[in-house]
Amino acid sequence: MTVPEISARGWYKSSYSAQANDCVETGRAITGGMAVRDSKDPHGPALAFPADAWSAFVAGIKAGEFPAA
Repeated sequence: MTVPEISARGWYKSSYSAQANDCVETGRAITGGMAVRDSKDPHGPALAFPADAWSAFVAGIKAGEFPAA
């Protein structure tokens, strides 16, 4: 199975991750929406989310719908 490459306009880690390399990075997908990848494997696969799904996810985080582990 071939995994298509996801192009993004810059990849960003949370400021809470400091210099750790065991977190996720996000980037605005060139085709729209957001992309998420593992910072330990920047050339590996990434997940792509449509803009409306990403907005709903962020709104859920802000509303406290996802408790901290």
